[in-house]
Amino acid sequence: MRWLEGGAPRQLAAGSTWGVPWPKGTVLEGQAFALRTAAGQQVPVQSWATAYWPDGSLKWTAHALGADVPPAEQYVLTGGAPAAPAVAVTVKDGRNEVEVSTGVIRCVLPKKGDQLVRALFRGDHELARNGRLVCLRQGETGDDEDGAVKTERFTGRVEKVTVEQSGPVRAVVKVEGGHRHGDRTWLPFAVRLYFYAGSDGIRAVHTFVYDGDEKKDFIRGLGVRFEVPMRDEPHNRHVRFAGPGDGVLSEAVRGITGLRRDPGAAVRQAQVAGRTTPPVSTWDTRVSSRLHLIPTFGDYSLRQLTADGFRIRKRTKAGHGWIPVDSAGRAGGLGYVGGPSGGFALGMRNFWQLHPTGLDIRGAAGEAAQVTVWLWSPDAGPMDLRLYHDGMGQDTYPEQLEGLEITYEDYEPGFGTPYGIARTTELVFWALESTPPAERFAALTEAVRTPPLVVASPAHLHAAGVFGDWAPVDRSTAAKARIEDCLDFLFSFHRDQVEQRSWYGFWDYGDVMHSYDPDRHVWRYDVGGYAWANSELSPDLWLWYHYLRTGKAEAFRFAEAMTRHTGEVDVYHLGKWRDLGTRHGVQHWADSAKQLRISTAGYRRFLYFLTADERTGDLMRDLVDSDKTFLALDPLRKIRTGPYEPDPHALAVGTGTDWSGLALAWLTEWERGGDPIAREKLLNGMRTIAAMPNGFAQGSGLYDLDNGEFAPAQPAVSVGSLGSVFGLVEVCSELIDLTGDEAFTRAWLQYCRLYNGTAAEQQAETGQSWGSLNLRQAHSRLTAYAAAKLGDAGLAARAWKEFDTGHAGYPRTLELTSTRIGGPAVLKPVDEATFVSTNASSQYGLAAIQCLALVGDHLLS
Repeated sequence: MRWLEGGAPRQLAAGSTWGVPWPKGTVLEGQAFALRTAAGQQVPVQSWATAYWPDGSLKWTAHALGADVPPAEQYVLTGGAPAAPAVAVTVKDGRNEVEVSTGVIRCVLPKKGDQLVRALFRGDHELARNGRLVCLRQGETGDDEDGAVKTERFTGRVEKVTVEQSGPVRAVVKVEGGHRHGDRTWLPFAVRLYFYAGSDGIRAVHTFVYDGDEKKDFIRGLGVRFEVPMRDEPHNRHVRFAGPGDGVLSEAVRGITGLRRDPGAAVRQAQVAGRTTPPVSTWDTRVSSRLHLIPTFGDYSLRQLTADGFRIRKRTKAGHGWIPVDSAGRAGGLGYVGGPSGGFALGMRNFWQLHPTGLDIRGAAGEAAQVTVWLWSPDAGPMDLRLYHDGMGQDTYPEQLEGLEITYEDYEPGFGTPYGIARTTELVFWALESTPPAERFAALTEAVRTPPLVVASPAHLHAAGVFGDWAPVDRSTAAKARIEDCLDFLFSFHRDQVEQRSWYGFWDYGDVMHSYDPDRHVWRYDVGGYAWANSELSPDLWLWYHYLRTGKAEAFRFAEAMTRHTGEVDVYHLGKWRDLGTRHGVQHWADSAKQLRISTAGYRRFLYFLTADERTGDLMRDLVDSDKTFLALDPLRKIRTGPYEPDPHALAVGTGTDWSGLALAWLTEWERGGDPIAREKLLNGMRTIAAMPNGFAQGSGLYDLDNGEFAPAQPAVSVGSLGSVFGLVEVCSELIDLTGDEAFTRAWLQYCRLYNGTAAEQQAETGQSWGSLNLRQAHSRLTAYAAAKLGDAGLAARAWKEFDTGHAGYPRTLELTSTRIGGPAVLKPVDEATFVSTNASSQYGLAAIQCLALVGDHLLS
């Protein structure tokens, strides 16, 4: 194994946790694991199972290493007794508090109250205390120039603390609650704190859910705050902010450089370096006698209000004016306050990408400084989540369907609500024994920006047989190399569009746009359903498979950001549409199509198994009972012709986008060794779909919520072009490999053979033609699957012909290139490929990857 970004990291973000798959039947449950460097040096490791094969053998394991890891570029994981850390993580789970020690720092977490962290110690020194969550709320936006806007301050109230792991290398504590002011509690939160052996850092994963009224509950500020005791003299108190790259702003609360009188070179050099200055008695008396006349700057503020600009200000104290310090493009997201006797660093990952953000230090000239990382900076103004239009008179289904015809937006009154959406942010805190040298501070910043991650090679991942039909990059023939070039172009183009089009921001980062407007040379950011993609046609899957086969860090980080976004922002976690996702649109929550095809666990499994991220695991487990959503909302309500009352024993559920979402949640829960009802529903669904007269071509059936069965049905055909492109292809392949169910295999192979087949073939087997179907390039992978399973060379040749023809995608004859567009045609220079859409790229990518894996040997030219 190796580090994702290559080489050996300068600094860990507390520690590192990663996942490794194993081929079926090769590693038994209870197997211990040992870790060593490629040179043979033992590395302390903690291991646990995250998934199992149906025979009970281990499918995925997770592993954690701490801060005392020997620096190495590669590691080897084997069976055997793990090395013990020099000092283990310990957890004391008491009646009123949890205390965690890493051997370097000790953290006290109260089980109830307004504190997230009561105190953080390094040795006998308390370096931080009173860690809490803060929220500023206002009841109006303040757009009107008249009147004053009242702001309320809410504080996170801890209601539940759970120790999820207790060492010896890694401990995890989950803290849950809500933000409270007076009699009101809102914005439920979950914060996981990660502790690693030998580390002076704590990783935190912070999630909150919006549960307000978007028309009157405006978040003005959202952050995490600590108090930091100030024990050193003002001239030995240091402030640090990370800038772009390795840039560091180094300041002192009371500066002694640049004065009219010189205290001495040794004094100046020590302060700039962050070391203890020589005793004041040794200074030039012209300075030492006038120290009280040098201003102390106790307040510092860094604001990153856009992706392209931050500014830093400072002032002596509240009630006095701010003075500008500096400004630049993209801050590193790490701040520090302290001195030679110890200090506290607080950082946020994706700091500028998730703007508007901020770092505040207040009162550093007094007995204790207050340090805040703002996930939403108060300087940005209120967070406005209101629907972007007034409905334009679309009060009935016919009017809404007309709107769909022109802007592609599926509007419905009351549906464009953010109630229940969430956001997860990653943070790191360090209790440092002294002010870090600039080089160390830069290394800490790098660990915040890009937490080091251990990964297995594409060859190992593929050999383990996980995630279905894919294979590592293969350029062994000119024909294969041509397709690999196309895949590389599409990935690079979409990755670069994120930067060129500034697809950043608190609610937006991680997503991409759906379709392009060549007349304006912009993506259709303001046109109904053509704006944010929201997982439409599975860009999540495409990016993850691109990573699996290439092993490239840039692919992993792109897919990781998308998973963090789509799993939180595009899905409801509270309210009547809990577990449903929202179709693509101008705002991530605006469209009225709330569907399982967006919330599907299939888009989250990769990140969970590759990193063992508990928050992602929560999201997938929440979906195990997502079939209940069919009682809450009828997906076909606008086009259904007859009366329909949801019956829990006869729910209208589609066998395509509906069942694939359910099946992926159940499969993941079964793999993880969770609720046995998930396995029962999964197998019952497979059996009863296969028993339908036309299998998957039936399109839908009457579903029993209690057991996951579809009722017997009369022969029918209802095939849509979207049915299989939201994870059905992937889950059916995995289910067939896992279960060997012959009837289900026949049903799926029939669908795979006939989708791109002739009308005569379709009629001969199902009784009627399937009509004029779309996305035929995307479905070439179904033909390829049937070819591989049946050993049919004719089908393999047909699959490649379908792929090359490029129906609703990119034909072979299309030259995949972009053109540079500059001013005055555009606001800023951009690369344009007018033929590109995220739908086409996603499905081209998946079709190419799966056709290469399944019938690559049949690709002749």
